[in-house]
Amino acid sequence: MNQVFLIGVAPWIPPLRIVAAGVVGAVVLLFVLVALLQLVAPKLTAIARATAKEAMLQPLFWVLLAVGLFLVGALFPFLPYNTFGEDIKVVKDQGLTLIMAMAVVLAVWTASVSVSEEIEGRTALTVLSKPIARWHFVVGKFVGILFPVAVLFIVLGALFLSTVSFKLKYDARETSNPPPTAKQCEAEMVSAVPGLALAFMRAVVLASIGVAISTRLSMLPNLIICGAIYVLGHLVPTLVNSTVGQLEYVPFVANLLALVLPMLEHFDIYGAISTGHKVTWDFLGWAGLYCVLYSVVALLVALLLFEDRDLA
Repeated sequence: MNQVFLIGVAPWIPPLRIVAAGVVGAVVLLFVLVALLQLVAPKLTAIARATAKEAMLQPLFWVLLAVGLFLVGALFPFLPYNTFGEDIKVVKDQGLTLIMAMAVVLAVWTASVSVSEEIEGRTALTVLSKPIARWHFVVGKFVGILFPVAVLFIVLGALFLSTVSFKLKYDARETSNPPPTAKQCEAEMVSAVPGLALAFMRAVVLASIGVAISTRLSMLPNLIICGAIYVLGHLVPTLVNSTVGQLEYVPFVANLLALVLPMLEHFDIYGAISTGHKVTWDFLGWAGLYCVLYSVVALLVALLLFEDRDLA
């Protein structure tokens, strides 16, 4: 019955059932995690809910979402990249980079507004005058920031995967090549899923850094420092490799930076996309473990900075 129904349907459409199932699964998982958090730490969850609601009411959230929908869904698939049949790789790299960048901007901006402005505006003092610990405030803010980031990833990620499936068929038509099969579109689309997971991990790490900095500094310094960390986090591996054979203190400084700064190169799969290699589950597992450990350390630093902060 299904095979009869799919006769005459464009080959890029059947793989979208995976996207639909993934969206439903992601939304269910998100609400299950919120429900579990509510049972374990209701005070923390209350702060997270208020932070998420505040973030999603910001104009920035809707601007980023609208711009992302336009670029990913209406511009990237139709741009000619003149790559001799490799346009799909450029679309995947551009889409992943755009979604990651928007998520990072949203996370850092929300951290600055939600944490530093509440501290400076004495709102945090009012909240902490209730039976709420300071760690509830910090961790709740972090969790609340991740909720709109996750929503952004779910919406733009679903459109991005659909675009990847469509792009394969579109390129075949533009280059007068044989049309791809549904399995080929599905394989190309599924190969981009690890990139979304790694992009989300990168946003989580930078969100934890943004929360830590926001406990002491205002919005503008936070944005500048997070931007510098983002750039240095990609340059650290190159810096460490280039110091081999140099004076002793040069490798020491490079290794110190590698220890303190996040190794954002761990979450970059442009090389895998450009060479057509698949990202293994082992790689995703180690990247996820690094993301969790670094975020926990950043939140511990945030707690230390916030513990003796004078809110009055």
